[in-house]
Amino acid sequence: MLIQYVPHENINKEKWDHSILTAGNGLIYAYSWYLDRMADNWDAIVIGDYELVMPLPWRKKMGIDYLYQPAFVAQLGLFGNDITSDLLQQSFLAIPAKFRYWDMPLNHANNYTLEEYQLNQRTNYILYLDKPYTELNNKYRETTRRNIKKALGYGCIVKSGIDINEVVSLASEQPQQNETTVQDYTNFAYIYGQLAKGKKAITYGIYSTTNQLLASCALLFSNNRWYYILVGNHPNGRTMGASHLLIDAFIKDHAGRQEILDFEGSDLRNLAFFYSSFGGTQERYATIRLNRLPWYIRWLKE
Repeated sequence: MLIQYVPHENINKEKWDHSILTAGNGLIYAYSWYLDRMADNWDAIVIGDYELVMPLPWRKKMGIDYLYQPAFVAQLGLFGNDITSDLLQQSFLAIPAKFRYWDMPLNHANNYTLEEYQLNQRTNYILYLDKPYTELNNKYRETTRRNIKKALGYGCIVKSGIDINEVVSLASEQPQQNETTVQDYTNFAYIYGQLAKGKKAITYGIYSTTNQLLASCALLFSNNRWYYILVGNHPNGRTMGASHLLIDAFIKDHAGRQEILDFEGSDLRNLAFFYSSFGGTQERYATIRLNRLPWYIRWLKE
């Protein structure tokens, strides 16, 4: 099959989105409407008649084009069916040389050892929701069940369908979000609003007895996955088990469905422990970093 680089203006969005919809590894981040909002610019590698596709989000700095990871985009890479290591490598070889620096995530179906490129392994956690709640709850760690009980003992209140702006406000206060811009949050809130109209997005919040928002999240749905994508935790809720109650509430509402809860990470030890404590399983995915910058600025990205 022909493997070609396609500039954004020449991408057939209808064929593109159908490819993501029918791909065995399709993810919400790769749809054209998602990338159009979250990426500054994006082009693509297209194989055949959109049988396989690879989005290429890019920016320009100091006159140099580079590939990057947009906000609220956890995985990208090559999407489709019957992916092979050769197709992945050939896709990389088709990326124009003008992109002097690459730093982008791939996905869970791109875990290969390649001759020409070094891929790095990252960790995600997912939870299959296709069992009754009692069965899912039995797989929680005992500490997780204690934290849920603690939150209820403090009188914490679970609410779903809260205003997305409340979730954005709390999430934007998190230290790990300090590189996320106001425009990024605005773009995400727009996507949330569009998906919520079709009941493919939902928010949850945990409130104290004084109506303080202690923990919140916005989840998006596509390809049979709910993405735990925008998260905020108030310091007052950290010792009260608020975030444990939050996830438990979602699991309780969606138990027994042929769906997956995607925690979006993480390699951070504490977060990995937290996600796995709900019975989540590891789903490894790859990332790639390539530095072909001129020698006089290469050190900036080492």
